[in-house]
Amino acid sequence: MKKILLLLTIVLASICDADACTSMIVSARASASGRPLLWKHRDTGADNNFLQRVQPTEGCYGYVGLFNAGDSLLREAWMGMNDVGFAIMNTASYNLAPDTTDYVDREAFVMTEALRHCASVDQFEALLAQLPKPLGVQANFGVIDAYGGAAYFETTDHSWTRFDANDDPSGVLIRTNYSFSGQEGEGHGYIRYQTARRLSFDAVNSGQVTPMLLTETLSRSFYHSLLGQDFLNSGVQYVVNADFIPRPISTASIVVEGVNNPDDASKIVMWAALGYPPCAPVYHVTLTSIPSELLPFGPQWRSIACDQANQLRQSTIPIIGNNSVEYIDLEKLRPIVEQMNQRSMVVYNQKFR
Repeated sequence: MKKILLLLTIVLASICDADACTSMIVSARASASGRPLLWKHRDTGADNNFLQRVQPTEGCYGYVGLFNAGDSLLREAWMGMNDVGFAIMNTASYNLAPDTTDYVDREAFVMTEALRHCASVDQFEALLAQLPKPLGVQANFGVIDAYGGAAYFETTDHSWTRFDANDDPSGVLIRTNYSFSGQEGEGHGYIRYQTARRLSFDAVNSGQVTPMLLTETLSRSFYHSLLGQDFLNSGVQYVVNADFIPRPISTASIVVEGVNNPDDASKIVMWAALGYPPCAPVYHVTLTSIPSELLPFGPQWRSIACDQANQLRQSTIPIIGNNSVEYIDLEKLRPIVEQMNQRSMVVYNQKFR
């Protein structure tokens, strides 16, 4: 009975956690390619997102950003990389100081400003200091640059705490939806945090973390760290869609593979899966080349790849119970995941350097 009540609590907590993400920063020394990595498995109420290039203007860098469908003005980048080798993403945090005003949900505006104006991790910290307060954020911002910088900034309306990946013995930092500087025991994503640690443990310890590990293993995994069971690779047919890294509101898995020298900034790349990650293949994205499936199309500014992945996802959800709890048909999902893995591996084998 206790286990049933615990699982029910987990499910309800996950439903309430409506805007979340799982993320990782990998320093150059922990990466198999010797290049820093920035990963965001995006969870959001926006069901479609796209990639687009924003050209440089006077005093501003050009960049490739992830935008919500319908953002035709490209005002809110939810992740991105710019022309000088800087990249940024965020996860919502639910154990930092509470909002002090009605000025909230400004994370994407902060990241857009960073992509336009920042070349380094230190410059991003200076930007946080310069921006008007309150910032309107409670977030873990993850950033990497072409100078070896790699850090999280756990940020509230008026302050932040910096955690550098290079200071960590492993060279790797993970964040979900709580902050290490926040109220202990509060927030969300503790199970997903432990899952990400468990699935990346061997690669982290050997300094062999790859983009493939993040998009193909972590973002497609149905391992549950609290229960210690990998449901996708079991005989189970149905499972409640709760507390896995892929969540009902997962809409992208993106890894930015950075560079180690500003002279190589043009070599920064994205490995991007848009839509529900277990049902989405990975595409190779550069500063000057974005596959057409990831670009916005039509009057609603939606990406084809995202819609296709979400349609596949719907085919694996035959049951929706009380409180909108989803039950996944793993027998239907398994061949889809295998197909996506195969398609993605073709891209990695062609492009990975």
